[in-house]
Amino acid sequence: MMLRPASALPALCLMLAALSGCNTLVAQNPASSLKPVNAVRHGDDARLMLCGYDVVGYFTAGQALPGLPQHRIELDGVAYQFASAEHQAQFQLEPQRYRLAYHGFDAMRMVFAIPDAADPTVWLLHEGRVFFFADAASKQAFELDLANNVALADAYWRDEVAGHNSAWQSLQRRIDRVPHYRSRDALAQAVLEAQSKPR
Repeated sequence: MMLRPASALPALCLMLAALSGCNTLVAQNPASSLKPVNAVRHGDDARLMLCGYDVVGYFTAGQALPGLPQHRIELDGVAYQFASAEHQAQFQLEPQRYRLAYHGFDAMRMVFAIPDAADPTVWLLHEGRVFFFADAASKQAFELDLANNVALADAYWRDEVAGHNSAWQSLQRRIDRVPHYRSRDALAQAVLEAQSKPR
């Protein structure tokens, strides 16, 4: 049976969505101690950390610096790119020093035990750790109760997420939500209310 062109489009969209989901599933879940990790499939790299941003730059330059393919290494099944040969050498010398909180996933979503991809340009350096966020609203919500949010996210990362499949964990915690779960809209409302209070 042939599909008519009009009915083929939704089927094609579903197929493409499933395939892109497979790419994410593979990219975020290496068979190493980094599982899961905020990585993407890019060119020949099955897992490119933070879309190729330089993980050292957050710590040493205080900037989100795009990495370059000529300054690339692979560690534990994940590819890293760096803005300079110096940053590459620093990472190779002490990779643990440049480990990102929750392996680069959105810190605000980790408060709810949900590993969601983060934007490498939206980040926070706090007490020697680099935290990432999906967007500015997520970062603002996280900062409303920084100490408590870090403690919750650390506990969920340690007890539920680290070492597990990101897609399965995300699906599980979207269905069986943590007691303190708040939607993105509720978090945005909390940020607005906090900003409107007199200082």
